[in-house]
Amino acid sequence: MCSPEDSGVAHKPRQSRRPAVSNAISDKQWVGVDLHLHRSVIVRIDEQGKEVDYLRIDNDPKALVREVRKAGRGAPVAIEATYGWYWAVDALRQAKFEVHLAHPYGMKRMRKTKRVKTDRADAYELANLMRLGSLPEAWIAPPELRELRELVRHRQQLVKAQTSVKAGVRALLAKHGVRLAATRLESLIGKEMLDAVELPGIYAQRLESQRRLLMLLGQEIDLVEVELDRRLKDSKDYRNLLQVKGIGPTLAAVFVLEIGDVSRFRSAEQLCCWAGITPRHYESDKTLHRGHISKEGCKLVRWAAVESVNHPCEPAALAVKQRIIARRGNSARNIAKVAAARRMLEIVFYVLRDGTARCLTPAPEAA
Repeated sequence: MCSPEDSGVAHKPRQSRRPAVSNAISDKQWVGVDLHLHRSVIVRIDEQGKEVDYLRIDNDPKALVREVRKAGRGAPVAIEATYGWYWAVDALRQAKFEVHLAHPYGMKRMRKTKRVKTDRADAYELANLMRLGSLPEAWIAPPELRELRELVRHRQQLVKAQTSVKAGVRALLAKHGVRLAATRLESLIGKEMLDAVELPGIYAQRLESQRRLLMLLGQEIDLVEVELDRRLKDSKDYRNLLQVKGIGPTLAAVFVLEIGDVSRFRSAEQLCCWAGITPRHYESDKTLHRGHISKEGCKLVRWAAVESVNHPCEPAALAVKQRIIARRGNSARNIAKVAAARRMLEIVFYVLRDGTARCLTPAPEAA
């Protein structure tokens, strides 16, 4: 997003101001910012929760800092983790404000029963929840970590596009009754099988186009993986995770970058809950329901945990999977896989926190 300074055009951000509800300004103020793509709403409240000022501005870092500064130096500011929040948080933190990032899941639950939703009400709610100490907060990762996260997230999008192209190739061949036995179309065997396929007219052109896309996407994925390994090869956490059976370079990079500072989690159970790999729990009087996993959390970490147990993995996680299958049969293979993935994520927690996990330490040999 280009600011007026970047474009070289002298421009004063358009502002629309409404009269404040209260003219009395207390010593301390709280600020709520309802951030959007083009414009944002800023609401300031006092110690009694009364609105001091309300303002709508065009998105610009300098304008945002200038308006928030009216609440005083180092004033607490709440911003929801919405689309494109990086620039606003970084600008306010550089100006030495106390920035709190509201978790979108928590805010969504609070707004579910509201009859009327406005930007002004949302901004006020952010400020008031922060004043009361009830704001559902998300962790603000350092800029360097956010930059590296873009690599693993970019790789995920590339792989998703590659999978879509592969599905298109198989669908195209199916229209002519051709079914390839190769599991990986980008492998040498897969390429040889595709070379032997002859399709008429426009179908052949489409197949060649899809094969070029597969080649390009494969090259881009390789470049991202090489860059990830280059950036993380000196990371102690990355090297420690590579010692865990079932975790390769890609999965280790996902765990290190998406989890970030593991000390923000008090326990392995809290990390699993944050990743959305723990079951839902509903309890009221004598009623107790435990449902499927919540899936409310970091999707990439959850995927990496499940992926790590799809191949030969740590005996501690493998034992969980085998025990559930032995008790409930092959129909529970997916349940067993998720349970093993949770155990694997617990191992990841201890490796990141302590450098190793007790279950990874080989038992001493008997004398």
